[in-house]
Amino acid sequence: MRMIFLTFLFLALASLVYVLWHIWQVLPWPAAGRGAAVAVCALSFLSMFWLLRGGLEQLPLGAACALYHVSTSSVIVLLYLALIFLCADLLRAVHLLPPEVLRSNGISALCIFLGVTALLSWGNYRHRHKVRVPLELTTQKPLSRNYRIVMMSDLHLGYHHRREEFARWVDLINAEQPDLILIAGDISDISVRPLLLDRMAEEFHRLNAPVYACLGNHEYYSQEARARAFIRDAGIHLLVDSCAVIGRDLCIIGRDDRTNPARQPLKTLVEQAPEGLYTIVLDHQPYHLEEAEAQGIDFQLSGHTHRGQVWPVSWVTDRMYECAFGPWQRGATHYYISSGIGIWGGKYRIGTQSEYIVATLSSERHN
Repeated sequence: MRMIFLTFLFLALASLVYVLWHIWQVLPWPAAGRGAAVAVCALSFLSMFWLLRGGLEQLPLGAACALYHVSTSSVIVLLYLALIFLCADLLRAVHLLPPEVLRSNGISALCIFLGVTALLSWGNYRHRHKVRVPLELTTQKPLSRNYRIVMMSDLHLGYHHRREEFARWVDLINAEQPDLILIAGDISDISVRPLLLDRMAEEFHRLNAPVYACLGNHEYYSQEARARAFIRDAGIHLLVDSCAVIGRDLCIIGRDDRTNPARQPLKTLVEQAPEGLYTIVLDHQPYHLEEAEAQGIDFQLSGHTHRGQVWPVSWVTDRMYECAFGPWQRGATHYYISSGIGIWGGKYRIGTQSEYIVATLSSERHN
Protein backbone atom coordinates (compact mmCIF):
# COMPACT_ATOMS: atom_id res chain seq x y z
CA MET A 1 0.00 0.00 0.00
CA ARG A 2 2.86 2.38 0.82
CA MET A 3 4.45 1.68 -2.57
CA ILE A 4 1.15 2.39 -4.33
CA PHE A 5 0.82 5.69 -2.46
CA LEU A 6 4.38 6.75 -3.26
CA THR A 7 3.89 5.87 -6.94
CA PHE A 8 0.67 7.88 -7.06
CA LEU A 9 2.37 10.82 -5.33
CA PHE A 10 5.26 10.78 -7.78
CA LEU A 11 2.92 10.65 -10.80
CA ALA A 12 0.75 13.44 -9.40
CA LEU A 13 3.69 15.76 -8.75
CA ALA A 14 5.29 14.93 -12.10
CA SER A 15 1.98 15.69 -13.84
CA LEU A 16 1.71 18.95 -11.91
CA VAL A 17 5.17 20.09 -13.05
CA TYR A 18 4.40 19.05 -16.64
CA VAL A 19 1.09 20.96 -16.68
CA LEU A 20 2.50 24.07 -14.98
CA TRP A 21 5.35 24.24 -17.49
CA HIS A 22 2.88 24.08 -20.37
CA ILE A 23 0.66 26.73 -18.77
CA TRP A 24 3.70 29.00 -18.55
CA GLN A 25 4.50 28.29 -22.20
CA VAL A 26 1.04 28.79 -23.68
CA LEU A 27 -0.11 31.96 -21.87
CA PRO A 28 0.57 35.13 -23.91
CA TRP A 29 0.90 37.30 -20.80
CA PRO A 30 3.94 39.04 -19.30
CA ALA A 31 6.08 36.99 -16.91
CA ALA A 32 4.31 38.38 -13.83
CA GLY A 33 0.89 37.30 -15.11
CA ARG A 34 2.09 33.85 -16.11
CA GLY A 35 3.81 33.46 -12.75
CA ALA A 36 0.62 34.38 -10.91
CA ALA A 37 -1.43 31.88 -12.93
CA VAL A 38 1.11 29.11 -12.33
CA ALA A 39 1.24 29.91 -8.60
CA VAL A 40 -2.55 29.82 -8.23
CA CYS A 41 -2.75 26.47 -10.04
CA ALA A 42 0.06 25.00 -7.96
CA LEU A 43 -1.36 26.17 -4.63
CA SER A 44 -4.86 24.95 -5.53
CA PHE A 45 -3.54 21.46 -6.16
CA LEU A 46 -0.98 21.29 -3.34
CA SER A 47 -3.54 22.50 -0.79
CA MET A 48 -5.19 19.10 -1.19
CA PHE A 49 -2.40 17.50 0.85
CA TRP A 50 -3.04 19.95 3.70
CA LEU A 51 -6.77 19.28 3.33
CA LEU A 52 -6.29 15.51 3.63
CA ARG A 53 -4.27 16.00 6.80
CA GLY A 54 -7.25 17.62 8.52
CA GLY A 55 -6.50 21.26 7.77
CA LEU A 56 -10.15 22.08 7.06
CA GLU A 57 -11.09 21.37 10.68
CA GLN A 58 -9.42 24.66 11.69
CA LEU A 59 -11.37 26.86 9.25
CA PRO A 60 -14.89 28.33 9.47
CA LEU A 61 -17.36 26.01 7.73
CA GLY A 62 -17.98 28.27 4.73
CA ALA A 63 -14.28 28.78 4.05
CA ALA A 64 -13.58 25.07 4.53
CA CYS A 65 -16.29 24.13 2.00
CA ALA A 66 -14.96 26.59 -0.58
CA LEU A 67 -11.37 25.39 -0.17
CA TYR A 68 -12.45 21.75 -0.37
CA HIS A 69 -14.22 22.39 -3.68
CA VAL A 70 -11.36 24.40 -5.22
CA SER A 71 -8.65 21.99 -4.06
CA THR A 72 -10.35 18.76 -5.12
CA SER A 73 -11.60 20.27 -8.39
CA SER A 74 -8.00 21.15 -9.22
CA VAL A 75 -7.23 17.42 -9.32
CA ILE A 76 -9.77 16.94 -12.11
CA VAL A 77 -8.51 20.03 -13.93
CA LEU A 78 -4.94 18.73 -13.67
CA LEU A 79 -5.98 15.38 -15.14
CA TYR A 80 -7.60 16.90 -18.22
CA LEU A 81 -4.92 19.51 -18.76
CA ALA A 82 -2.29 16.76 -18.64
CA LEU A 83 -4.24 14.78 -21.25
CA ILE A 84 -4.67 17.84 -23.49
CA PHE A 85 -1.01 18.81 -23.34
CA LEU A 86 0.14 15.21 -23.79
CA CYS A 87 -1.98 14.81 -26.93
CA ALA A 88 -0.73 18.14 -28.25
CA ASP A 89 2.89 17.15 -27.65
CA LEU A 90 2.40 13.85 -29.42
CA LEU A 91 0.81 15.60 -32.41
CA ARG A 92 3.66 18.10 -32.50
CA ALA A 93 6.20 15.24 -32.36
CA VAL A 94 4.75 13.72 -35.55
CA HIS A 95 4.43 17.17 -37.19
CA LEU A 96 0.63 17.19 -37.22
CA LEU A 97 0.53 20.29 -35.03
CA PRO A 98 2.77 23.37 -35.48
CA PRO A 99 5.15 24.07 -32.55
CA GLU A 100 3.83 27.61 -32.03
CA VAL A 101 0.36 26.35 -31.08
CA LEU A 102 1.48 25.99 -27.44
CA ARG A 103 3.87 28.95 -27.33
CA SER A 104 2.48 32.26 -26.11
CA ASN A 105 -0.72 31.63 -28.00
CA GLY A 106 -3.82 33.42 -26.73
CA ILE A 107 -6.20 31.50 -29.02
CA SER A 108 -4.85 28.14 -27.82
CA ALA A 109 -5.03 29.23 -24.17
CA LEU A 110 -8.63 30.43 -24.62
CA CYS A 111 -9.68 27.22 -26.39
CA ILE A 112 -8.15 25.08 -23.65
CA PHE A 113 -9.83 27.16 -20.94
CA LEU A 114 -13.24 27.05 -22.61
CA GLY A 115 -12.92 23.32 -23.38
CA VAL A 116 -12.05 22.36 -19.80
CA THR A 117 -14.75 24.69 -18.42
CA ALA A 118 -17.39 23.16 -20.70
CA LEU A 119 -16.31 19.64 -19.76
CA LEU A 120 -16.48 20.36 -16.02
CA SER A 121 -19.84 22.12 -16.38
CA TRP A 122 -21.25 19.06 -18.13
CA GLY A 123 -19.70 16.81 -15.47
CA ASN A 124 -21.27 18.85 -12.68
CA TYR A 125 -24.65 18.66 -14.42
CA ARG A 126 -24.26 14.88 -14.63
CA HIS A 127 -23.49 14.70 -10.93
CA ARG A 128 -26.42 16.89 -9.87
CA HIS A 129 -28.96 14.90 -11.90
CA LYS A 130 -29.23 11.53 -10.18
CA VAL A 131 -29.98 8.45 -12.24
CA ARG A 132 -32.77 6.19 -11.00
CA VAL A 133 -31.76 2.56 -11.63
CA PRO A 134 -34.65 0.04 -11.52
CA LEU A 135 -33.70 -3.48 -10.45
CA GLU A 136 -35.91 -6.57 -10.47
CA LEU A 137 -34.97 -9.27 -7.96
CA THR A 138 -36.76 -12.60 -7.73
CA THR A 139 -36.27 -15.57 -5.46
CA GLN A 140 -37.45 -19.14 -5.06
CA LYS A 141 -37.69 -18.53 -1.33
CA PRO A 142 -41.16 -17.77 0.06
CA LEU A 143 -41.92 -14.13 0.81
CA SER A 144 -44.96 -12.90 2.67
CA ARG A 145 -45.14 -9.95 0.26
CA ASN A 146 -43.15 -8.02 -2.32
CA TYR A 147 -40.60 -5.46 -1.14
CA ARG A 148 -39.54 -2.16 -2.60
CA ILE A 149 -35.98 -1.39 -1.51
CA VAL A 150 -34.04 1.79 -2.22
CA MET A 151 -30.32 1.08 -2.30
CA MET A 152 -27.43 3.52 -2.46
CA SER A 153 -23.80 3.91 -1.52
CA ASP A 154 -21.10 6.55 -1.19
CA LEU A 155 -23.11 9.53 0.02
CA HIS A 156 -19.89 11.31 1.07
CA LEU A 157 -21.79 13.89 3.08
CA GLY A 158 -19.59 16.67 4.37
CA TYR A 159 -17.83 19.77 3.11
CA HIS A 160 -19.18 19.46 -0.45
CA HIS A 161 -22.46 17.59 -0.02
CA ARG A 162 -24.24 19.86 2.43
CA ARG A 163 -27.66 19.56 4.04
CA GLU A 164 -29.57 21.40 1.30
CA GLU A 165 -28.28 18.99 -1.33
CA PHE A 166 -28.91 15.91 0.81
CA ALA A 167 -32.47 17.10 1.44
CA ARG A 168 -33.13 16.76 -2.31
CA TRP A 169 -31.85 13.19 -2.19
CA VAL A 170 -34.18 12.45 0.71
CA ASP A 171 -37.12 13.76 -1.32
CA LEU A 172 -36.16 11.46 -4.23
CA ILE A 173 -36.00 8.45 -1.92
CA ASN A 174 -39.27 9.21 -0.13
CA ALA A 175 -41.02 9.59 -3.49
CA GLU A 176 -40.29 5.89 -4.12
CA GLN A 177 -42.30 4.90 -1.02
CA PRO A 178 -39.76 2.23 -0.05
CA ASP A 179 -40.24 -0.50 2.52
CA LEU A 180 -36.54 -0.49 3.26
CA ILE A 181 -33.46 1.65 2.59
CA LEU A 182 -29.96 0.15 2.35
CA ILE A 183 -26.69 2.10 2.34
CA ALA A 184 -23.45 0.33 1.42
CA GLY A 185 -21.04 2.57 3.33
CA ASP A 186 -19.28 5.93 3.05
CA ILE A 187 -22.08 7.98 4.55
CA SER A 188 -19.52 10.56 5.66
CA ASP A 189 -16.66 11.94 3.58
CA ILE A 190 -13.47 13.00 5.40
CA SER A 191 -14.95 14.56 8.54
CA VAL A 192 -18.10 14.37 10.65
CA ARG A 193 -17.75 18.02 11.68
CA PRO A 194 -19.79 19.52 8.77
CA LEU A 195 -22.52 16.92 9.31
CA LEU A 196 -22.86 17.98 12.92
CA LEU A 197 -22.78 21.70 12.14
CA ASP A 198 -25.39 21.21 9.39
CA ARG A 199 -27.53 19.03 11.70
CA MET A 200 -27.60 16.48 8.91
CA ALA A 201 -29.10 13.83 11.18
CA GLU A 202 -32.44 15.67 10.98
CA GLU A 203 -32.61 14.94 7.25
CA PHE A 204 -32.08 11.21 7.86
CA HIS A 205 -35.01 11.29 10.26
CA ARG A 206 -37.20 12.51 7.38
CA LEU A 207 -36.70 9.21 5.55
CA ASN A 208 -39.98 7.31 5.67
CA ALA A 209 -38.56 3.78 5.86
CA PRO A 210 -36.08 1.94 8.10
CA VAL A 211 -32.45 2.50 7.08
CA TYR A 212 -29.72 -0.14 7.38
CA ALA A 213 -26.07 0.54 6.59
CA CYS A 214 -22.56 -0.84 6.83
CA LEU A 215 -19.33 1.03 7.36
CA GLY A 216 -17.13 2.24 4.50
CA ASN A 217 -13.50 3.22 4.41
CA HIS A 218 -14.41 6.92 4.74
CA GLU A 219 -16.07 6.24 8.09
CA TYR A 220 -12.56 5.28 9.23
CA TYR A 221 -11.01 8.34 7.56
CA SER A 222 -13.48 10.61 9.39
CA GLN A 223 -12.72 9.00 12.78
CA GLU A 224 -14.74 5.82 13.17
CA ALA A 225 -16.05 6.52 16.68
CA ARG A 226 -17.44 9.92 15.66
CA ALA A 227 -18.89 8.46 12.46
CA ARG A 228 -20.61 5.69 14.40
CA ALA A 229 -22.07 8.22 16.85
CA PHE A 230 -23.46 10.31 14.00
CA ILE A 231 -24.97 7.25 12.29
CA ARG A 232 -26.62 6.25 15.55
CA ASP A 233 -28.01 9.77 16.10
CA ALA A 234 -29.34 9.75 12.51
CA GLY A 235 -31.54 6.75 13.36
CA ILE A 236 -29.68 4.41 11.02
CA HIS A 237 -29.36 0.74 11.95
CA LEU A 238 -25.61 0.22 11.61
CA LEU A 239 -24.59 -3.37 10.95
CA VAL A 240 -20.92 -4.03 11.71
CA ASP A 241 -20.21 -7.74 11.30
CA SER A 242 -23.78 -8.35 12.40
CA CYS A 243 -27.19 -9.08 10.94
CA ALA A 244 -30.78 -7.92 11.25
CA VAL A 245 -33.99 -9.77 10.43
CA ILE A 246 -36.70 -7.81 8.61
CA GLY A 247 -40.16 -9.23 9.23
CA ARG A 248 -40.36 -12.93 8.41
CA ASP A 249 -38.60 -12.76 5.07
CA LEU A 250 -35.31 -10.89 4.97
CA CYS A 251 -31.92 -11.08 6.64
CA ILE A 252 -29.52 -8.16 6.19
CA ILE A 253 -25.85 -8.85 6.94
CA GLY A 254 -23.61 -5.82 7.28
CA ARG A 255 -19.86 -6.37 7.05
CA ASP A 256 -17.24 -4.19 8.66
CA ASP A 257 -15.13 -2.45 6.03
CA ARG A 258 -12.00 -4.24 4.89
CA THR A 259 -10.06 -1.24 6.25
CA ASN A 260 -10.32 -3.21 9.50
CA PRO A 261 -8.12 -6.29 8.95
CA ALA A 262 -9.77 -7.97 11.94
CA ARG A 263 -13.26 -8.00 10.48
CA GLN A 264 -15.13 -11.29 10.66
CA PRO A 265 -15.15 -13.70 7.70
CA LEU A 266 -18.44 -13.76 5.82
CA LYS A 267 -18.70 -17.48 6.59
CA THR A 268 -18.83 -16.71 10.33
CA LEU A 269 -21.55 -14.11 9.85
CA VAL A 270 -23.67 -16.47 7.74
CA GLU A 271 -23.39 -19.18 10.41
CA GLN A 272 -24.83 -16.73 12.93
CA ALA A 273 -27.72 -15.70 10.69
CA PRO A 274 -31.13 -17.42 10.51
CA GLU A 275 -31.54 -19.97 7.73
CA GLY A 276 -34.11 -19.94 4.96
CA LEU A 277 -34.50 -16.14 4.65
CA TYR A 278 -33.65 -14.04 1.63
CA THR A 279 -30.20 -12.80 2.59
CA ILE A 280 -28.66 -9.50 1.53
CA VAL A 281 -25.04 -8.60 2.27
CA LEU A 282 -23.86 -5.02 2.58
CA ASP A 283 -20.11 -4.90 1.92
CA HIS A 284 -18.69 -1.52 0.95
CA GLN A 285 -15.70 -2.62 -1.14
CA PRO A 286 -16.43 -5.18 -3.89
CA TYR A 287 -13.44 -7.44 -3.43
CA HIS A 288 -13.62 -11.26 -3.39
CA LEU A 289 -17.14 -11.57 -4.75
CA GLU A 290 -16.67 -15.33 -4.73
CA GLU A 291 -17.16 -15.31 -0.94
CA ALA A 292 -20.84 -14.38 -1.21
CA GLU A 293 -21.37 -17.04 -3.84
CA ALA A 294 -19.67 -19.68 -1.69
CA GLN A 295 -21.91 -18.82 1.28
CA GLY A 296 -25.13 -18.96 -0.74
CA ILE A 297 -25.92 -15.25 -0.36
CA ASP A 298 -28.91 -14.15 -2.43
CA PHE A 299 -27.82 -10.57 -3.11
CA GLN A 300 -24.85 -8.32 -2.31
CA LEU A 301 -24.80 -4.52 -2.47
CA SER A 302 -21.43 -2.78 -2.69
CA GLY A 303 -20.07 0.59 -3.74
CA HIS A 304 -16.69 2.24 -3.24
CA THR A 305 -15.46 2.27 -6.85
CA HIS A 306 -17.42 5.34 -8.07
CA ARG A 307 -16.52 3.63 -11.35
CA GLY A 308 -13.53 5.93 -11.35
CA GLN A 309 -15.77 9.00 -11.12
CA VAL A 310 -14.37 10.53 -14.32
CA TRP A 311 -13.08 9.12 -17.61
CA PRO A 312 -10.45 7.76 -18.20
CA VAL A 313 -10.08 6.70 -14.54
CA SER A 314 -13.13 4.50 -15.16
CA TRP A 315 -10.92 2.37 -17.44
CA VAL A 316 -8.64 1.74 -14.45
CA THR A 317 -11.41 0.70 -12.06
CA ASP A 318 -12.98 -1.53 -14.70
CA ARG A 319 -9.73 -3.51 -14.70
CA MET A 320 -9.13 -3.38 -10.94
CA TYR A 321 -12.32 -5.19 -9.96
CA GLU A 322 -14.16 -8.27 -11.14
CA CYS A 323 -17.13 -5.93 -11.41
CA ALA A 324 -16.62 -2.20 -10.89
CA PHE A 325 -20.15 -1.09 -11.72
CA GLY A 326 -23.65 -2.38 -12.29
CA PRO A 327 -25.41 -5.74 -11.91
CA TRP A 328 -23.37 -8.93 -11.73
CA GLN A 329 -24.03 -12.61 -11.08
CA ARG A 330 -21.99 -15.51 -9.76
CA GLY A 331 -23.89 -18.77 -9.68
CA ALA A 332 -27.18 -18.09 -7.91
CA THR A 333 -25.83 -14.96 -6.17
CA HIS A 334 -26.72 -11.56 -7.59
CA TYR A 335 -24.74 -8.37 -7.01
CA TYR A 336 -25.04 -4.68 -7.66
CA ILE A 337 -21.93 -2.50 -7.52
CA SER A 338 -23.09 1.09 -7.30
CA SER A 339 -21.15 4.05 -8.64
CA GLY A 340 -22.61 6.02 -5.72
CA ILE A 341 -25.21 8.70 -5.23
CA GLY A 342 -22.55 11.11 -3.94
CA ILE A 343 -18.94 11.60 -4.80
CA TRP A 344 -15.52 12.27 -3.32
CA GLY A 345 -13.84 15.56 -4.13
CA GLY A 346 -14.80 17.61 -7.16
CA LYS A 347 -18.47 17.24 -8.02
CA TYR A 348 -18.09 16.01 -11.58
CA ARG A 349 -19.31 12.88 -13.35
CA ILE A 350 -17.64 12.46 -16.71
CA GLY A 351 -18.42 9.12 -18.33
CA THR A 352 -20.02 7.86 -15.09
CA GLN A 353 -23.22 8.54 -13.18
CA SER A 354 -24.50 9.42 -9.72
CA GLU A 355 -27.28 6.96 -8.98
CA TYR A 356 -29.68 5.33 -6.60
CA ILE A 357 -31.21 1.91 -7.09
CA VAL A 358 -34.89 1.07 -6.71
CA ALA A 359 -35.18 -2.70 -6.34
CA THR A 360 -38.38 -4.73 -6.36
CA LEU A 361 -38.00 -8.06 -4.59
CA SER A 362 -40.63 -10.70 -5.26
CA SER A 363 -41.00 -14.46 -4.87
CA GLU A 364 -41.31 -16.58 -8.00
CA ARG A 365 -43.71 -18.77 -6.04
CA HIS A 366 -46.24 -15.91 -6.21
CA ASN A 367 -45.78 -15.35 -9.94
